[in-house]
Amino acid sequence: MSTTLTIAEAEALLTRAFEASGVSPANALAVARALVAAEVDGQGGHGLARVAAYSAQARSRKVDGHATPVLTRPAPGRLHIDACHGFAYPALDLAIDALAPAAREAGVALVTITRSHHCGQLGAHVERLAEKGLIALMVANAPKAMAPWGGKQPLFGTNPIAFAAPRREAAPLVIDLSLSRVARGKVMAAAKRGEAIPEGWALDPEGTPTTDPEAALRGTMAPAGGSKGAALALMVEILAATLTGAHHSFEASSFFDAEGPPPGTGQTLLALDPSSGFAERLEVLLAAVLAEDGTRLPGTRRLEARATAAREGIAVAPHLMQDIQKALAG
Repeated sequence: MSTTLTIAEAEALLTRAFEASGVSPANALAVARALVAAEVDGQGGHGLARVAAYSAQARSRKVDGHATPVLTRPAPGRLHIDACHGFAYPALDLAIDALAPAAREAGVALVTITRSHHCGQLGAHVERLAEKGLIALMVANAPKAMAPWGGKQPLFGTNPIAFAAPRREAAPLVIDLSLSRVARGKVMAAAKRGEAIPEGWALDPEGTPTTDPEAALRGTMAPAGGSKGAALALMVEILAATLTGAHHSFEASSFFDAEGPPPGTGQTLLALDPSSGFAERLEVLLAAVLAEDGTRLPGTRRLEARATAAREGIAVAPHLMQDIQKALAG
């Protein structure tokens, strides 16, 4: 039977679990908040399903739970953060806090993050910038999971992209998508539940479509949009890894186990201070999108899920509660 926790209870429980796994209190809180927020938003693959891997990696020192990210400013509109092989979330907190004033000062600003780790749901990070009145774009690379178009061997990560824009009297517009047909975390979550995945999500190691999540994790993810998705994955790879100095996807170790060296992946965030009149023009556009019956804006389900979680709490499946209890045991 599932265990129901309030959002605050879940954050406190995960914070204790990560501290027991050798993570500093401040970093444990940043990670816990990010995972709970993903679970609340319906992004289970970036939520509590990550507790087991994160805690094991902290214990093995594949990720440095005590790392303090370091910020430099090589140019007026360019910030750079070394995550020092720690969790991505403290580095992203620092990035967002520094990027917002830099973007207001110059009109546009960029932050690159290197020697980082799994960064969860990108939409949550750009949303925070949009809540500050900024337009935001973020890209990230991940360990190899997707082949170049026409290939069978994994080379690119699922390499997500996220965008957010502020709205005057509504929650920000948030678009968050993986360049694989689905995020690899969804396959991992299905494997943990012992459930099959839909055909078309992934290929087995021989390049054959599969519904077996374990075979999918050993094989490759199918790109969204075929060759166009594979090309976009290359673009993200350049912006998130080549530009930042991080490991390319094919150089990065897995996010899912405690073996090997730190993944050392990268992220890039861009923030723009919109001109006057932007808010009005955005509402004209969104009204046109919603003018036809049956249409909806991206991210609507996220807001509905938040309202449900705030009202009813978070249902934690037994296998996830076992992961948390194991982490608490140290």
